[in-house]
Amino acid sequence: MNTLSPALAANRPISLPELLTSRESRQQRQQLWLARHQVSLISLTLVAPGAVKDNPLTRKLFALAWQAITTLIQQQRWPVLQQEVFPLPTGCEGLIAVDLPAEQVKDAALLLELKHPQGRLWDIDVLDASGQILSRRDLGLPPRSCLLCHRPANVCGRAQTHSIDELLSQMELMLNATTATH
Repeated sequence: MNTLSPALAANRPISLPELLTSRESRQQRQQLWLARHQVSLISLTLVAPGAVKDNPLTRKLFALAWQAITTLIQQQRWPVLQQEVFPLPTGCEGLIAVDLPAEQVKDAALLLELKHPQGRLWDIDVLDASGQILSRRDLGLPPRSCLLCHRPANVCGRAQTHSIDELLSQMELMLNATTATH
């Protein structure tokens, strides 16, 4: 069975310490990959509101994001040194080591996020060979907008402007709209 299968999702709430440990582990994984390959690194996670980070919805969204990224890589004939998906209770993560300038990779990742119907739900970080993350701000772009009201997402998140149920419903709508057209 596919390791990204929605049936294999942990489907349980994640505590704050688990989430923080997961982020720290992801950063350690990234540093190991950067030390091993010394090239640009794509790090894929999802925008996943709520305490349950690994569920059938997030598995489906991650699988579609991974497919979109790997298709882009194949179409552009990017030299990939290593790629791997990590299905974790704190949410799926993916890493791809690509032998290209980080700016070129980030530009393509941003276009993918903007053009794909679900791209707003993806968090595609690009790190240069020294481990520096290329941020939207570095590229002169505004912060991510809220899924529901288009204000800056971090503002709505801090103020808890929208309920988790509203955000998850919007994610479902975005998934259904995409899968209905494919």
